[in-house]
Amino acid sequence: MDKLKPLEWVGSSLDDLKKFPEHVKSEIGFALHRAQEGKKHKSAKPFKGLNGVFEIVSPYMSDTYRAAYAIKIKNKIYVLHAFQKKSKTGIKTSKRNTDLIKERLKNAEKLALENEK
Repeated sequence: MDKLKPLEWVGSSLDDLKKFPEHVKSEIGFALHRAQEGKKHKSAKPFKGLNGVFEIVSPYMSDTYRAAYAIKIKNKIYVLHAFQKKSKTGIKTSKRNTDLIKERLKNAEKLALENEK
């Protein structure tokens, strides 16, 4: 078996994920495990506008939960953000969440450079 890529949690992403319903945590956890194996889970899709970032979408009851992760920074999977989608109209991720994902992606890139030293 190939070695799994390690997970690196950025910002409050792990704490946020821990607050999700058990079913959602399980699905997102399995999808992240697939990413660690170098594979893509069926609920993961490219995050529009950010190369190398994927978003896991997990519907549960009448809510939708999401987790964004980056795969192209060194040899780790960086979990950038985990959140419950609040908008009732459309499927687009809110500007606030998109901006947070972009900010945490920059932080992950800096962290990867610092760990290299």
